[in-house]
Amino acid sequence: MKNLKDKKILLIICGGVAAYKSLETIRILKKCGCEIKSILTSNAKKFVTPLSVASLSRGKVYDDLFNVENESEMDHIALSRWADLILVEPATANTISKLAKGSSEDLASTVILASNKPIFLVPAMNVRMWEHPSMKENLEILKTYSYKIIGPEIGEMACGEYGEGKMTEPLDIVNTINDYLFLINKNNRLKALVTAGPTHEYIDPVRFITNKSSGKQGYELAKSLSRNGFQTTLISGPTNLKVDDEIKLIKVETAEQMFKETQKNLPVDVAIFSAAVADFKVFEKSDIKIKKEDKLTIKLEKNVDILNYVSNHNSMRPKLVIGFAAETNNLENNAEKKLKNKNCDMIIANDVSDKNIGFDSDFNEVTIFYKNNKQEKLSSKNKMLISEEIVERINNQLT
Repeated sequence: MKNLKDKKILLIICGGVAAYKSLETIRILKKCGCEIKSILTSNAKKFVTPLSVASLSRGKVYDDLFNVENESEMDHIALSRWADLILVEPATANTISKLAKGSSEDLASTVILASNKPIFLVPAMNVRMWEHPSMKENLEILKTYSYKIIGPEIGEMACGEYGEGKMTEPLDIVNTINDYLFLINKNNRLKALVTAGPTHEYIDPVRFITNKSSGKQGYELAKSLSRNGFQTTLISGPTNLKVDDEIKLIKVETAEQMFKETQKNLPVDVAIFSAAVADFKVFEKSDIKIKKEDKLTIKLEKNVDILNYVSNHNSMRPKLVIGFAAETNNLENNAEKKLKNKNCDMIIANDVSDKNIGFDSDFNEVTIFYKNNKQEKLSSKNKMLISEEIVERINNQLT
């Protein structure tokens, strides 16, 4: 588990019977060369002692948000910045509920809310609590906030019942974190490019041809690639969306500008063309505003085909070229045709005739068409979660 060596882990132990297993997790992490600091919630101290945690971790243990001595150093901020990642083990039903609501009533929840680092939750609870609809809803919310969930497993619980809710074993938890860090380290050597949003093709200085694309799916893809370690460039048409500083954001308006910026930022390892680039542009744009007339004839010409250019560029073609197909009918036929004609490795197709998903929505439902004739449908969900699933497939393709 060499990927864990010298990593700074903040372990948050919550109040559940499985808390005693956190001591074994500490032992394994220390053996891997990790530096560990810990937070015990008030209920956690009923199951493990600060002394036992400090003895094994050889690191400081925190347990009170309002300790005057500690808070003079702003521990809730300092701890969130110190850690390379945060591990919440066990994550109880109460903790998960608080995090889903954005609560910050103690040191543990405040540190998590103040953190911009990867956060792993390891749920442990009674099977009925795990299966409760509110728990499922809370977990879906946390996934959209980029929390990573480990487990739980099916097995016998301390209460004597059997089912899903048993905490994942410490060695499996550490292996999962190690695998995540391995993936990040591998992807840090890779470059990704994403295009997103609509383009504006001007008729005159104030009027233009465009479409309903919000850019949300492309932005979420760029964020997911960045979270997975890729050096990510996002070339965006006009939107009001934001991205983290780790992503290189290039703003454009027209298809021609998007094409030129794409050329400048090649070569890359992965290119995702999610932008809804206008197929046509005005043949002769007016330099002055066109006055209202009874009739107006506008001559159009085909726009540059960015996807086709990149996917067929022999010397600078990325390892993976992924296109999008927004369709209102014949989705499968149109997607397969685009996959072949554009020489893509994957086409991600969605039906934009449904007003609740796709364009200008926070949700999407897509079908991935692969070069080997395989198809895979991703059911309707938040665009962030769709992006995570797409990037997971990208990682598999690059393995």
